[in-house]
Amino acid sequence: MELDAIVRLLDSKKQKAPNEQEFWMARDLMPILGYSEWRNFRGVIEDAKLACRKSGAPPEYHFVDTTDEMTGGKGAQIQRENMFLSRYACYLIAMNGDPNKPEVATAQTYFAIQTRRQEQFDQLTNDEKRIELRERVKAANRYLGSAAKNAGVFNFAVFFDAGYRGLYGGLGLTDIKQRKGIPLKEDLLDRAGRAELAANEFKATKRNRD
Repeated sequence: MELDAIVRLLDSKKQKAPNEQEFWMARDLMPILGYSEWRNFRGVIEDAKLACRKSGAPPEYHFVDTTDEMTGGKGAQIQRENMFLSRYACYLIAMNGDPNKPEVATAQTYFAIQTRRQEQFDQLTNDEKRIELRERVKAANRYLGSAAKNAGVFNFAVFFDAGYRGLYGGLGLTDIKQRKGIPLKEDLLDRAGRAELAANEFKATKRNRD
């Protein structure tokens, strides 16, 4: 697998909790790191938990057990083990993975960079954070537009307006601006606060995954 493809997969599987914290599902992370069997990957997770404990961080905060369903033979629904992983947990898993797997080395770099970016973001002022988030939304919308074009969408105004309607209780872009008192020629997102920008980023990245 190409290294750029691994990074795109890691990005695509990233999710956000209601408190804006990023997390990944262990079953999603497993094949990206080059593991095909859960029992082998589970051993790496246990090593990562031990490293987490030794670092002074509570493993139960970064590794949260859960189960999900899969369809087995004859359509039977089977419960299988899974786990919610914080960014730090993913980094520790990558650090404890098989060093001979190129996917593992790429993931180590990816999560190290992501962690550093978050540290830098936390040091910004509120206005700087809003600007940073605005740029992320712009990038997500560009990527969404590109994906829509590749999928055969040609009426982008209707496509993006549908996204706004889903997020703003059925209101299209024009109606939203009118309700907020924003001139029609002005960009809605330039007037949005951090919570509203975060919701728009989630909308764009979720539609990219769908």
